[in-house]
Amino acid sequence: MSTALLVIDVQKAFDDADFWGPRNNPECEANIAALLAAWEGPRVYVRHDSDEPGSPLAPGHPGNAFKDVISGEPDLLVTKRTNSAFYGEPDLHEWLQTRGIDGLVICGITTNHCVETTTRMAGNLGYDVRLVLDATHTFDRRGPDGTVLTADELARATAASIHGEFATVLSTRELTDE
Repeated sequence: MSTALLVIDVQKAFDDADFWGPRNNPECEANIAALLAAWEGPRVYVRHDSDEPGSPLAPGHPGNAFKDVISGEPDLLVTKRTNSAFYGEPDLHEWLQTRGIDGLVICGITTNHCVETTTRMAGNLGYDVRLVLDATHTFDRRGPDGTVLTADELARATAASIHGEFATVLSTRELTDE
């Protein structure tokens, strides 16, 4: 089996706490760096190029750039305007299929949005997916009833929803010790 590391939306805009609110997992970036340092297979970097007015993720905005933790050239750069990396350019699924890649290790930002959506789609497309939960982070969110769910609660909900159905959820240490 051939496996690629998929690093989703690790962009400087997500450092803006005034825009996004409180986040969880301050070790996220260090864990992504550890994955990148240990990874020997293909790497796919995904960048969100927002077309929403005022978005700090818009092309040309300083927040659109990758954080410094993202190093080296990827084997593929996917740009997207939606939550799933499978709806980006170039076509991720086609690129993986033409290279015989049937496994994905996924990390990035944000846990319950682009990371979760991409993970679900990858599982549905038949990939063997491992989601490295401690190499993701998210932000507190207010629900439609006004209740605020903490970033930690949202990350746990993502892990519970994903594990065993769409992916295997594990930690950076578990993956790098394999």
